[in-house]
Amino acid sequence: MPQNNQKSNVVSFSTNLESEKEKSGMDQIRIQGGYALNGDIEISGAKNAALKLACACLLTDEVLTLTNCPNTLRDMRSLYDLLKHIGVEITEDADTAKFHAASIKDKTAPYDLVRKMRASIMVLGPLLARHGKARVSLPGGCAIGTRPVNFHIDGLVAMGAKIELNEGYIEAEAEGGLAGGTYTFPRVSHTGTENLMMAATLANGKTVLKNAAKEPEVVDLADCLRAMGAKIEGDGTDTIIIEGVEKLHGATHSVLPDRIETGTFLIAVGLTGGELRLKKTNLKSLSALIAQLKDAGVDVTEDGEDVVVSRTGENRLKGVDIMTEAYPGFPTDMQAQFMTMLCLAEGAGMVTETIFENRFMHVPELCRMGANITVQGNSAIIRGVDGLKGAEVMATDLRASVALVLAGLAAEGETVVNRIYHLDRGYENLVKKLSNVGAKITRE
Repeated sequence: MPQNNQKSNVVSFSTNLESEKEKSGMDQIRIQGGYALNGDIEISGAKNAALKLACACLLTDEVLTLTNCPNTLRDMRSLYDLLKHIGVEITEDADTAKFHAASIKDKTAPYDLVRKMRASIMVLGPLLARHGKARVSLPGGCAIGTRPVNFHIDGLVAMGAKIELNEGYIEAEAEGGLAGGTYTFPRVSHTGTENLMMAATLANGKTVLKNAAKEPEVVDLADCLRAMGAKIEGDGTDTIIIEGVEKLHGATHSVLPDRIETGTFLIAVGLTGGELRLKKTNLKSLSALIAQLKDAGVDVTEDGEDVVVSRTGENRLKGVDIMTEAYPGFPTDMQAQFMTMLCLAEGAGMVTETIFENRFMHVPELCRMGANITVQGNSAIIRGVDGLKGAEVMATDLRASVALVLAGLAAEGETVVNRIYHLDRGYENLVKKLSNVGAKITRE
């Protein structure tokens, strides 16, 4: 497993394993493998979009309504607790949430609330833009490597903010408001782009973000901000231009479908065989994954607003090589799942991880199930085996968790996945969705 223990001068997201002591820390998922998946699954709204969209409510004193919102996810619940602490009134109904930040009670985002997930940093830009002050704890999240927040801080400084790091908190101030400026990201940052884009909507003058992230979630956030009255151009490209406005208003916005959940179920069928119809989703943001799935022998097509994926048990998967890259390249959030599929492919495949340095922590657990994986630096060579064997395994992060569930679906015998609280952070009703399409899976 690759290690990177060199000291760094970047400000990083802390590793948080204390969550294991929380409510679902002792829960397990038990899987009896060997059953094909057949039926329909409705894809939820994207967590990686909804978290940032909810933070946009801090930019206005009017109501922001999000539909297709994955309210039940643990990360969403953690963010809602933080927003309520700040002073946001939140009302929910099924997959709809309404946020009303009429007044701000507390400009501090405390460690006890922020430590549970790294996306909490996204309140920094909106708070500072609308209220001129913010005090935000350095956040936590999955233990998958360094998560620098320098880009967030440097970008806000370029917009006139005064920022100090004090006892684990980012203390930011912008008397008279933020001012437009130009900031070039040293490397592409998804959350950095979104945080600065939100902050710039209320800045005085024009802000130019260069080497910006192009992810669909960035475009989705820009669409929501435009519905609130923001002036944004260039989202989806590497240069985003924001002309600040005096005030934003309320709006209603539908969260885009979760491309990572979509991809996860595509790979599930690649492993188990069968046919699934994934409803309320599309393939336009998954071109890199789809190309590799088809090369490996998985059939994927679009049918209106649905995606149909199938593989017959007679056709063995083929080994292919992947390399994670910033969008529109192969997503790092699909790496662990795809590696699991390669474990049963004919021949060998190589996975190269270029985004996070500690994202092969699922490898030892897959090897416990009979996988043949050799790690060399930031690459892993996977030599396909005839079958995996059920075992008791331990999840280390969100995507590794679901990768082990996928392995259990295809393995012979029983697999028990421990420390599954990670799954609650990013997958809505995973056990129910899988059991409804033929998986023998229970949560205990």
